[in-house]
Amino acid sequence: MDSIFIYAFLSMGALAAFLAAGLGFASRTFHVEKDPRVVEANEILPGANCGACGYAGCENFAEAVVEGEAPVAGCPVGGEGVADKLADLMGAEAESAEKQVARLLCKGIKSKTAQNASYQGIESCVAASVVGLAEKKCSYGCLGFGDCAEICPFDAIVMNDEGLPEVDEEKCTGCNNCVEECPHDLFLLGPISGKNHIRCSSHDAGKVVRKICEVGCIACTQCARVCPVEAIEMQENLAVLDYEKCINCGLCAEKCPTDTIDFEGEKISAIEITEDCIGCTKCAQECPVEAITGEAKEQHEIDQETCIKCGICYNVCPVDAVKKEVK
Repeated sequence: MDSIFIYAFLSMGALAAFLAAGLGFASRTFHVEKDPRVVEANEILPGANCGACGYAGCENFAEAVVEGEAPVAGCPVGGEGVADKLADLMGAEAESAEKQVARLLCKGIKSKTAQNASYQGIESCVAASVVGLAEKKCSYGCLGFGDCAEICPFDAIVMNDEGLPEVDEEKCTGCNNCVEECPHDLFLLGPISGKNHIRCSSHDAGKVVRKICEVGCIACTQCARVCPVEAIEMQENLAVLDYEKCINCGLCAEKCPTDTIDFEGEKISAIEITEDCIGCTKCAQECPVEAITGEAKEQHEIDQETCIKCGICYNVCPVDAVKKEVK
């Protein structure tokens, strides 16, 4: 009996030694040298592994940067600081990438929406969505249980007293977690410079929306018609904003009869070009409605009837020759 035990022990030991030797040989033979820059890049990254860059984690993103498959400015969590360090590592220019933050497509607070009977199930948006039960009559609106706040790794979302999530733009990194978590698709990522926001996602007919939500989109199309740059289009009874086209003029919010659109910028009441103008033509080139005219090296003028007072000319003037008055 003892001899069988000893024989088995020696046999297993020999097999283990053989396999270990084989693994060692394979590791040396098939070893792929890792670019040391990948390690350095990974150390530069914040280590959040949130996936906002489009890769599984920071190390995968670091490898993609080194291999030239991802931009050095592709980490929204790290921002410009990380982008600059990665650019130095790669000997490249850091492309400017505007910070993206989560935008909520619902404005239906409890006091502005019609309510169903009280929901008694698991307090989770996903759970309520699965069983098709909600306290609000709007089937597109926020369910209010805060799954988005729970999943946010940066504590950038909190639920207010009216049952809606609020996003802290300073803390938000654009990691996309809330976008993927919300069962009603109420979040999207938009540029932090955006000042106009359509806060609705309902595709119900206008007469239905009027009955169940005071601040919902009723598909009146007034915002789309007044937009000077065609940044708003109607999609199945809903006004949808294209942030890339939007110039933050605030005309859509001013025209919206149900206060569905928020405008967070300043509203300009008057604007003019002064004698300090050097005729660089930059204002005329940037004006979205061609309200500015003038010859090069001569003072330009604004057609007040055409002007939409968006303030772009004020922002681009290199010599502060544009003066504005704010409401």
